[in-house]
Amino acid sequence: MTKESLFLPLMGCGTWAWGNRLLWGYDESMNTQLQAVFNLCVNQGVTFFDTGDSYGTGRLNGQSEKLLGQFTHDYLRSANTINSEKICIATKLAAYPWRLTRQSMISACQASAKRLGRPVDLVQMHWSTANYAPWQEKALLDGLADLYEQGTVKGVGLSNYGPRRLKWVHQRFAERHVPIATLQVQYSLLSTYPVTELRLKDLCDELGIKLIAYSPLALGLLTGKYSENGPFPRGIRGILFRQLLPGIQSLLACLRDVAEDRNKSMSQVALNWCICKGTLPIPGAKTIEQAKENLGALGWQLSDGEIAELDRAATNSNKKMVQNIFQTR
Repeated sequence: MTKESLFLPLMGCGTWAWGNRLLWGYDESMNTQLQAVFNLCVNQGVTFFDTGDSYGTGRLNGQSEKLLGQFTHDYLRSANTINSEKICIATKLAAYPWRLTRQSMISACQASAKRLGRPVDLVQMHWSTANYAPWQEKALLDGLADLYEQGTVKGVGLSNYGPRRLKWVHQRFAERHVPIATLQVQYSLLSTYPVTELRLKDLCDELGIKLIAYSPLALGLLTGKYSENGPFPRGIRGILFRQLLPGIQSLLACLRDVAEDRNKSMSQVALNWCICKGTLPIPGAKTIEQAKENLGALGWQLSDGEIAELDRAATNSNKKMVQNIFQTR
């Protein structure tokens, strides 16, 4: 049976905030605005949407998938369905401690598809259990491979894997002729560790894997909207911003200078930098304004000199983004 191929554009849209009250202040009154964000993104060629079966706070668990399913359905029923055939929904299945068998991952993907009201295009392992329960991981990966072999999904991806663990998974999957389509890690001007220090991009290129950059704006720190003197976002983000902003002023100044020279925003330069590095950034957007801002990162390219300048500023920054605790080596 011929496998359908995934369509991966230059940039995608992350939907962590679509259902998350704790960190992003979601409430259901935002749904109409989020539908407009979805419609605009697809219309402008940003057709890759990343979600997860753990996205959504409390009773809203799975809300991001439900919204994506609803938005896709409504878009396909609308008069304007440009790029509809390129829509790619990627979900990440959490390695919960009670998921112990390959069937548990198959069931989880089926549950995601039910919430979406459509098949999952790209199924991803949300994180590796190598750091705390390596024995658990084999069965979960076998379940992902089963989904691909059965034709349930178009592709399989990983998230938060370093090169050592990636090679191990690649070898296991290769024995079953299951390709790894994508790997996503936290990557931005404030979080270069997985790519620069672990040389992860080089390995992905060698293995034919597309590297996806999540949190490419560092939770909003690289947008230029926040001063070290405040005001800060509420909750956990506010605590983090208070700690990091004083130490990243030189990086932000460099980003601002490049943005002014280019007549672009700092967010657009930060996203374009990710694209120039050969990654697929997936910034979030809760409003039409934010979506338009993100879209402004497309259709142009930073020069080699500008990239080098930003690289130096990133290397010399006194502070770095906190790494995901599940990131493996």
